[in-house]
Amino acid sequence: MTARPALLRLLARPLLPAAALAPLLGLAACVPVQPVGEAPEREDVTGVAVGDRPVRDGGDLVMALSAEPDRLDPTTSSSLYTRYVMNAICEKLYDIDAGGNLVPQLAAALPTTSPDGLTVTIPVRSGVRFADGTPLDAAAVVTTLERNLTLETSSRKSELGPVDSVEAADPATVVVRYKTPFAPLTAALADRAGMVMSPTALAERGKDFGDHPTCVGPFKFVERVPQTSITVERDPEYYAAEEVHLDRITYRIMTDATIRAANLRSGDVQVADSLSPQDVDALQREKGIGLLQTGSFGYQGVTFNLGNTDGVGKPPGRIDTPLATDPRIREAFSLAVDRQALVNSVFNDWYEPACSFVSPDSVYATQASDACPPHDPARARQLLTEAGVELPYRIKVSASNTADTLRLSQALQASVLEAGFQLEIEPVEYSTLLDQQSSGDFEAVQLGWSGRVDPHGNSSTFLTTGAGNNYSGYSNPEVDALLKRAAQSTDPATRADLYGQVVTTVQRDNPIVYLYRVRSITGYVSSGEDAVAGVETFADGVVRLGRAAFLQESE
Repeated sequence: MTARPALLRLLARPLLPAAALAPLLGLAACVPVQPVGEAPEREDVTGVAVGDRPVRDGGDLVMALSAEPDRLDPTTSSSLYTRYVMNAICEKLYDIDAGGNLVPQLAAALPTTSPDGLTVTIPVRSGVRFADGTPLDAAAVVTTLERNLTLETSSRKSELGPVDSVEAADPATVVVRYKTPFAPLTAALADRAGMVMSPTALAERGKDFGDHPTCVGPFKFVERVPQTSITVERDPEYYAAEEVHLDRITYRIMTDATIRAANLRSGDVQVADSLSPQDVDALQREKGIGLLQTGSFGYQGVTFNLGNTDGVGKPPGRIDTPLATDPRIREAFSLAVDRQALVNSVFNDWYEPACSFVSPDSVYATQASDACPPHDPARARQLLTEAGVELPYRIKVSASNTADTLRLSQALQASVLEAGFQLEIEPVEYSTLLDQQSSGDFEAVQLGWSGRVDPHGNSSTFLTTGAGNNYSGYSNPEVDALLKRAAQSTDPATRADLYGQVVTTVQRDNPIVYLYRVRSITGYVSSGEDAVAGVETFADGVVRLGRAAFLQESE
């Protein structure tokens, strides 16, 4: 019997309760991962258009959401699944389209920048109201941006760069002044940093804004039942209300991918996100189910805690362990991982190996950013020997307790065993895992990032000393300087070269070992009385339902 079939049978076993995982994960570490063939080409399908098909006005759509979102607050949230919900209720100054191009949303046009790069002018749409009736104007935008810059718990401050001041030049014009030029601003404003919050609601609720978020969107917040569902309803105040067809959307939390797929098949949900590669091949053949799929700007990886002693965003402290202090051990881990084999075995070739924060499809990709450390267990074992640690070297890895992630954990154990590592996997509920990552309560954590169109959004906040998403507590003045120069440059070629240099340096330090890129795979009901259209998913990983509609049945 060959090793690879044994591993695949192991990975295909039903998910066990947390108490039963230890022996299973230990067994997985005894089985090597073997690479298989070349991955097939995948064609992006980013949306299902309504086109000229008649639609029903109204109806309540249910979307199966694969994890519980964190706080519904654009300033502080860090979860991809929060972005799904916020996309329906909190529009941004800018957005991306299906091709990854930046386009205006609540802004009236793309911003203009002064010749010295220090002054950015943003025109704001007129005739727009928040869900509470408050008019949208430049002052409201300033209120949001200042909150993102000053709130102590903000995760957006580093995304906005070295802002000197923000002001409303007139009711329709926002002026952002910088201490040094900052090229990625528009891209940052195409995500949570650009979600404009009602100043009335902010004044009323303050830090509790996330309990009842109030923004501009095709839908408005209704209620949240923790661990169960979030409901939004059509907003009659929305400036393009005639383009909105659904009455309500209920985001129902279903963490098990098998259950999401089953509910999609039965029609109990009409849209389901993050379908498992274990289910996709079968779903593709089923009548009445359509699939959207697209690549990702982001990555999944293992983050090591090098200095996150006081919580994310704080100055790094010292963690006196070989893993935290000796880069040879982290380099050995990177060399020990067989990325292609993980993708083959765990994800049926639906995902792609990743070795950096720059997507190969990005205009900023270079040979340096695409470079991947080889799978070299012999060299990895040699580095561990040079570091003088006892073998096998044990690492505790906290990971989400979903079936796909646990399959990955099992295969990762097997992948690094030959090199001299022994992984202890701690399965954790997703929202708890986010909290542990932020507080620094981990040795290593397996999590990822859904990705942003500009590499700044995938790197600076994670790798700059003291930045808002620097969960590793990593600090390297060389990387800080390179990222700062990349953000200041307006020349794409210069920026691409600088990000390539960052990748080279980070692959030497390995605060994050990048593993793979997902394909966002979203299922929807495509025929019958609950058939839907107008669903979209782009490379930022967000499922968009703002223009979704139920189709009228053919006679």
